[in-house]
Amino acid sequence: MAAVKESRLLLSVVSHRQAEFVLSFLRDLEALRQPGLQVALTLNVEEHWPHAPEAFGLPLLVLRNRRPKGFGANHNAAFRAAGCDFFCVANPDIRLRSNPFPALLACLEDERTGAVAPRVLGADGKPEDNARRFPTLPLLTRKLLQGAPTALDYSDAAERSEPDWIAGMFMLFRRDSFARVGGFDERYFLYYEDVDLCARLRLAGMRVVLEPRAEVVHLAQRQSRRSARYAWWHARSMARWLISQPCRSVTNAKSA
Repeated sequence: MAAVKESRLLLSVVSHRQAEFVLSFLRDLEALRQPGLQVALTLNVEEHWPHAPEAFGLPLLVLRNRRPKGFGANHNAAFRAAGCDFFCVANPDIRLRSNPFPALLACLEDERTGAVAPRVLGADGKPEDNARRFPTLPLLTRKLLQGAPTALDYSDAAERSEPDWIAGMFMLFRRDSFARVGGFDERYFLYYEDVDLCARLRLAGMRVVLEPRAEVVHLAQRQSRRSARYAWWHARSMARWLISQPCRSVTNAKSA
């Protein structure tokens, strides 16, 4: 394990039998030569690694779980493990064709901004829906009846915007903003923890921003569409969100 040190930018990534994805992502991060970057890699389960992640030329903190944790719990633990000015949460199936951090960090120079995300492209080069409107029962029902969405909630990718929420596949926070709202709600084991966190940031008076000048590629796995266990986690998190409905408070605050 590398020595824990204060870093300007801490990037948290979790591997759950995703070694090949993680190694490719680490290669991309190494090639960026981003100043002040430290990576916290959480090994959620035991798995075989064809190459040791410590071999990369990156300041690397490796965290090993005795038993698997959920998305929010893992990233919260990484946040507590090392000091930083900015905290990035990223999926292991992210690939970087260019450096997204300069444009994203520029957004966070405004202390009113709590979180920012880049434009996310799929493997086919088409924009993904990582900036969305808060889920409501009518919206979710319509989505279920219509199947896969035919249009993005926020389709103008040319301009910086403030969507309701940004997806946890890649999001960057000011450290003080993440700490102020208590990080991710660990009662969400998987799914909707990003929706909930963005709602709480907004309730605390902070902005959630999409910065299209920064781009990443997401090699989406869509486990909830192929695995009964992941579908159950998705449904349970959806139910928790619909019952709590913090987005109602956000909407009321905006209109006040």
